[in-house]
Amino acid sequence: MQLLIASGNPGKLREFRAMALQYASSAAPDGASIEIDLLPNFSQLPPFDESAPTFAENAAGKALHYSRYADLPVFADDSGLAVDALGGAPGVHSARYAGADASDADRVAKLLAELRATGSGDRRARFVCVLALARQGRILAVFSDAVEGEITDAPRGAGGFGYDPVFLVPALGKTFAEIPAESKGLYSHRGKAFRKLLAYVAANPLR
Repeated sequence: MQLLIASGNPGKLREFRAMALQYASSAAPDGASIEIDLLPNFSQLPPFDESAPTFAENAAGKALHYSRYADLPVFADDSGLAVDALGGAPGVHSARYAGADASDADRVAKLLAELRATGSGDRRARFVCVLALARQGRILAVFSDAVEGEITDAPRGAGGFGYDPVFLVPALGKTFAEIPAESKGLYSHRGKAFRKLLAYVAANPLR
């Protein structure tokens, strides 16, 4: 199996590769191998406007758009953080929450500031991921999953990316940034959705 990610994000590539290796060693059919790469020349391709109101629409639209620039199957994800006390924000705007050029630290700082401003003690939140798989302008399948957690008062951990340092998994007592990279996919929203995609590909070879 060889799949391309419709992304130029090296953090996502590392995570997807780690999860693919886990799947190959534990759940993949005998002899199956999975290669994951970024879509070549991603930054030079016409961009896709992720302006839809739902994760599913953004993921499917992005997969369709970028699959037209590759012969291999392309998958795209739209994922984000939904915080109950903020009415589900940042949601589909997670990556642009503090502005288009903001850093992960900027986005985390804004999230914590807005949560404090509510005066609410409700720290419940969830990470949501939708993955869409497409080939040459045709959607093959869409998968989704989520993980429940809480927002910490301050960042914890040096791993991960995005909002990982403030997303606590209560059952583990750790934030996503404190979980080793090789283990994160076992618990994450992205890992859950990606295992569904890999199982689909294993059962439906893409030739």
